[in-house]
Amino acid sequence: MEKRTRIEVPAYVTRPFEVFVNGVPQAEGSDYEHVGSSLVFPRQLAREGKLGFWRWLRMGLGVAGSYRQNDSVDVVFAADGRRIVKALLVPLLEEPQADPDER
Repeated sequence: MEKRTRIEVPAYVTRPFEVFVNGVPQAEGSDYEHVGSSLVFPRQLAREGKLGFWRWLRMGLGVAGSYRQNDSVDVVFAADGRRIVKALLVPLLEEPQADPDER
């Protein structure tokens, strides 16, 4: 089954609007669908959650960086004659659970 992402759009964001994922313009119909008060993307989008102690330590020591998926979705719309950019809340990336049999 294909993973999709649904992101709620605040009621004050009115059409017409432009959608950007990671700064890249998206086209309605091919890159996303506007369904009710949501944007539905045909792929999984996620943002990185809080970094744990060990990841901070590894980054601080220069052992490893933070290379997890961290998408951003922005909507640009007009209000009171001004263009406004609103960052939408992307679902958190789920942490992989450790398999208890791997110990």
